[in-house]
Amino acid sequence: MEGGLIRLRAILNVLTPSERKIAQYIVDHPEQIVQASVAQLSEWSGGSSAAIIRLCKSLGVSGFQELKLKVAGDLIGQNKLEYNEIQPYDSMQSIINSVSANHIQSIEDTMKILDPELIEKAVEAILRANRVFFYGMGASNLIATDAQYKFLRINKTCFSFGDPHIQLSSATTLKEDDTVIGISYSGETEHVVSCLKLAQARGATTISITKLGNNSLCEYSHIPLMTSSTENEIRSGATSSRITQLNVIDILYLGVVSRNYDASITYLEKSRRAVHGKE
Repeated sequence: MEGGLIRLRAILNVLTPSERKIAQYIVDHPEQIVQASVAQLSEWSGGSSAAIIRLCKSLGVSGFQELKLKVAGDLIGQNKLEYNEIQPYDSMQSIINSVSANHIQSIEDTMKILDPELIEKAVEAILRANRVFFYGMGASNLIATDAQYKFLRINKTCFSFGDPHIQLSSATTLKEDDTVIGISYSGETEHVVSCLKLAQARGATTISITKLGNNSLCEYSHIPLMTSSTENEIRSGATSSRITQLNVIDILYLGVVSRNYDASITYLEKSRRAVHGKE
């Protein structure tokens, strides 16, 4: 039971003013609220009891008790790692420490919010798919290409395309036995959203890998998978977010390998031998 504070921080900017007031109070005073009642939080934060209930619904938790358990889990598992932005003329040791800590923290935060049931559904969708398509633009296209390479090695028919027009064209050919994975940290990349919209209309199973919170890509996704990274996208670019996306792809890949172990190991050995010139 973790991820309460991560979820709150992720959706702060899209909450109503009354919900945001309560959410900010919880983020600022997590230790205080884990033993509090709804009435106490209402009094401390200046928000209404009804707004607290609405906030819980916005977070996707069953109620205030579950939210408190998730926040308490965060407090128990918290460590000293913090997100750090690169500063002008940082020492190389500082850059090493900051980048590494940001990546570690992003993966740990993503672990807290990834839903094992959704991961299971995504793995099953890939396993039963006739074809798998990975869609992403910019840095996310690098994730799509990496995913294609991984799944090709275990004999899964899959595709990724760098050209957005080819992506859209391929989406019009999708069928009900295909699975599509759209990758966009913001969840608002226009071409990727369009591809998933087309895929859903064609009856394909759609999976999204985005940051935590509501976004356009999730609207067209049967299986939304969320990642967490609080990097400054202007200054840091797609660094920690890219690492979390790669991590999710690795989880899906090894999930498929685990469910189809003997055949996967056989194909991996064949590809290894071919690459090393032994076939």
